[in-house]
Amino acid sequence: MPNPNTDLAALVGSRICHDLISPVGAIGNGLELISLSGTTDGPEIGLISGSVTNATARIRFFRIAFGLASGNQHVPDLEIRTILADSFQESRVDLEWLVEGGVTRAELRAVFLAILCAETALGRGGLLSITRLSSETWEIIALSDRLTVNENSWQALESGIPDEGLTPNQVEFGLLPDVLNGLDRGLSVKREDDRITLAF
Repeated sequence: MPNPNTDLAALVGSRICHDLISPVGAIGNGLELISLSGTTDGPEIGLISGSVTNATARIRFFRIAFGLASGNQHVPDLEIRTILADSFQESRVDLEWLVEGGVTRAELRAVFLAILCAETALGRGGLLSITRLSSETWEIIALSDRLTVNENSWQALESGIPDEGLTPNQVEFGLLPDVLNGLDRGLSVKREDDRITLAF
C-alpha cells in the first residue's frame, strides 16, 4: 500500500522539477541564439552549454525518480535512453541500459531510485548495468574493484526501514522500499567484493 508521506514527497519533487526545467531550458535557448549570432565562440560557451545539458538531463531524471507516478503512463524507450545518456555523459560511471521498449512511469521510478542507490557505491568510477530479466523482474548491478559503501544507507535499504540518519543525498535509500511496496515488489540486495546487485 502506498505511503501517503511518499506521495507527498513525490508531489514536492514534481513541483520542483517542473519549476526548474523551464528556466534551465531558457538558458539553453539563449545560448543557441548567442552561438547563431557568432558574437561569442570561446570555451566559456562550451562550458555553459555542457552544464545546461547536464542540468536538464538530471532534472528530467529526478522528475521520474522523485516525482509522482500516476496511472499506467508509459515512458518511451528513446526518452529513457536519452535521459540516461545525457545524465551520465560526463560521469565516471559507465551505464548500460540493457532493456528494450518503454517502461511504465511507476516502474521506471523504482528503477531510477535503484540506479541512484547503486551509483553511490561507484564514487571512484565503475559500471552500472540495468536489465529487465522478465516482465516483473529487474536487476541493477554496480560493478567496480573499488566500491565505496555507506553501511548505514545500505543497511536501511536492506532492512526496508528508512534510517533517521540519512542525509539529503541518501534520500533514495529511504524512498525505494516505499515505492517498491506500492508496486507489491520485494527487494533483494546482494553485496560482494566487486559488485552490488539489486533485484526486484
